[in-house]
Amino acid sequence: MAVQPRIITVRRRERLFYSGMAVAILITVFAGFSRSYFLKGHFGTPELSFLLHLHGLVFTAWVLLFLVQTTLVAARRTDIHRRLGALGGVLAVLVLILGTATAIIRVKGGSAPVPGVPPLVFLAIPLVDMLLFAVLVGAAFYYRHRADVHKRLMTLATVSLLAAPIARLPFEFMKAGPPAFFGVADLFIVAMLVYDLITRKRIHSATIWGSLLILVSQPLRLMLAGTPAWLAFAGWLTR
Repeated sequence: MAVQPRIITVRRRERLFYSGMAVAILITVFAGFSRSYFLKGHFGTPELSFLLHLHGLVFTAWVLLFLVQTTLVAARRTDIHRRLGALGGVLAVLVLILGTATAIIRVKGGSAPVPGVPPLVFLAIPLVDMLLFAVLVGAAFYYRHRADVHKRLMTLATVSLLAAPIARLPFEFMKAGPPAFFGVADLFIVAMLVYDLITRKRIHSATIWGSLLILVSQPLRLMLAGTPAWLAFAGWLTR
C-alpha cells in the first residue's frame, strides 16, 4: 500500500516539471522575439513581411499549444490532450515548412541575425534546427502511446527551436554568437538530465538520445557551415 503514495508523488513532480519547462520556454520565446515581433510597435522595429508574420504566428502557436498540452496532462485531461494531437501534427509540419522557407528567403536577401557571419554560412544553423525538430517531433508522435518517451521527445523538439529567440536576447554576451545562444539553450537540456537523475536515479533513454542529437549537432553544423560543399549547397538553395 505504501507504493501508491510514492507513485502519486512521482507523477505530481513530473507534471510540475514539464509544466515548468513549458512556461520557461514560453517566457524565453517572448523575451527573444519581443523587440522584433511581439512588442515591435513599442520598440519601433521595421515592418515584417507577410512570410515573417506567418512564421511568427505559427511558431507562437506551437509554443502555446505545447504549454496547453503539458497543462492538460498536469490537470489529468489526457482525453483533450489526445484530441489536440492532430492539431499538433499540423502545426509541426507548418513550423517545419515556414521555418525552412523563412531561413532560405532571409539568406537570399543577404540577411543573417549574427553580425559578421556570412549569410550562407549562417544558413546551416536554422536548417539543422529544422532537421532536428522534424526528427524529434516525428519520433515523439511515433511514441505517442508511451507517455514517458513522448513527453521527453516533444520537450526536446521544442528546445531545439530555442536558438533563434535566445540569439535575439538583448544581452552583451550574445555577441559571442553560436557558442552563447547554444549554451543558453542547452541549459534546458541540463535541466532535463538533472530531473531524470534526481527522480529516476538514471537518465531516461529518450532524454539521452534526444539530447545527444541536439548537442552533437551544434559543433558539427559550425564545422560544416564553412566547407566548400556546404557553401555550394547553400548557394544552390538561395539562387
